[in-house]
Amino acid sequence: MAGEASPDAALTELPKRGTPDEGPALLVVNSKCRMGREAFPAARAALAARGISLAACHRLSRQKRMDQVLRDALEAGVRRILIGGGDGTLNNAVQHLLGRDVTLGVLPLGTGNDFARSLGIAPTLEAACDVIAAGYTARVDVGLANGRPFLNAVSLGLASAIARRLTPQLKRRAGKLAYPVAAVAELWEHQPFHVRMTTDRGDLELEVLQLVVGNGRYHGAGNVVTPESRLDDHRLDAYTITAPSAESGREGTGLGHMQDLSTLARIALSLRRGEHVSHPSVTSVHSTRLYVDAQPAQDVNADGEIIGHTPVRFELAPAALRVYVPAPPATH
Repeated sequence: MAGEASPDAALTELPKRGTPDEGPALLVVNSKCRMGREAFPAARAALAARGISLAACHRLSRQKRMDQVLRDALEAGVRRILIGGGDGTLNNAVQHLLGRDVTLGVLPLGTGNDFARSLGIAPTLEAACDVIAAGYTARVDVGLANGRPFLNAVSLGLASAIARRLTPQLKRRAGKLAYPVAAVAELWEHQPFHVRMTTDRGDLELEVLQLVVGNGRYHGAGNVVTPESRLDDHRLDAYTITAPSAESGREGTGLGHMQDLSTLARIALSLRRGEHVSHPSVTSVHSTRLYVDAQPAQDVNADGEIIGHTPVRFELAPAALRVYVPAPPATH
């Protein structure tokens, strides 16, 4: 059935039917994302075909202009904000929507589309418009990294370094293959780092290759944070990949680097199924708050965008965002 929830939707609460009188919607499409330029007229047509009236529609390439359009719409009382783009576009938009009485509609037009995946929205424009037209909504948590909102995950280490290689040119040229292409290039140069985490249950200190802190279930174009991760569970889920070269005393050597590469390769094969948490080099953590410091300092990658560097304090804004989601499965 069109708009019905995917079995992979990372939600604990059943969606609710929204109120029908929210008024016309604002449509904003990021023309710099992978499919944005071509999708703009198709999105307008698909929404109109489903009876969704638009107060205004914009195809934008500059972040400052997008910020101003969103501020103006919210001041004018628009209560439905439809965003076409990737996870980075949504990350920037959510700063304006956090805690407001508005509903976000997601049109997944980017490379990773991890937020749409966590919501159970199929990665097609038609499916996303069906979801908006059906009118079911859910309230989801929003993560905060040093006060900066994020929807999916924040990463340090390998995933962050890969994000630096994911230039707009590579995304346009390689499409869905951009992530693996960037990952292969980065693996040969990546080095472990020391991390200290303060959690609800105490402190952890590890030599790691990667740390991921998730609000949703997915990161890196379909990799699982942890199998238990949900967008509405009011907690953060994290995992680290320990560097075997540090444990064996071979850190900084050619043999140690090969150990690390071998471990990363095995774990990478299990990330999409969430089976990585059972690997001996993986430590998973569940906490409502986290404080992370690293030596040497590490870039902080939130939803595919570099937002700063360590140290970083993680918190949650529970149920702070209302978003259109697929209808719950039909019962018979």
